[in-house]
Amino acid sequence: MKKEPIFVRSLTAAEQTQLRAGRRAGEAFTLRRCQILLCSAEGQTPRQIARQLGCSDQTARNAIHAFNQQGCACLQEASSRPKTVAPLFDEAKCERLKALLHSSPREAGKARSTWTLALVAEVCFENKLTADLVSDETIRTTLKRMGVNWKRARNWITSPDPAYARKKKRGIV
Repeated sequence: MKKEPIFVRSLTAAEQTQLRAGRRAGEAFTLRRCQILLCSAEGQTPRQIARQLGCSDQTARNAIHAFNQQGCACLQEASSRPKTVAPLFDEAKCERLKALLHSSPREAGKARSTWTLALVAEVCFENKLTADLVSDETIRTTLKRMGVNWKRARNWITSPDPAYARKKKRGIV
């Protein structure tokens, strides 16, 4: 069953003037939206508009839907950034992350003795602490939010000398 093509609602004189003026706009987004809306007001379908302007059918439909809902306010490009961002690690997950960092990577089956941010992210994913494999930067910002200042892991050399610990305390090493 084929759907009826969508068209822009009837334009007021002020809207028509604003759309015509928008064809001379410096922003490509505004220019394209105005072209789409004026073509739709002339009776062209989204598919015909898309062929004429070199865009996708969905772009034309999106512009028409936006105009029908918002009016001329849709001519300004809105941010694509999410309106709200929830932290990936809530309090319970932060506690589990802290417990993970207080253990050795070897306990998680890794062949290292020190944690790296990428390794923490990998183990968090394996232990179902995160739904997806997150970036090391996500782990870093979570740790910063927890008050932990992450520094690069360093491997310290130890000596096989049985008196190493005693000498180290005295500062002879």
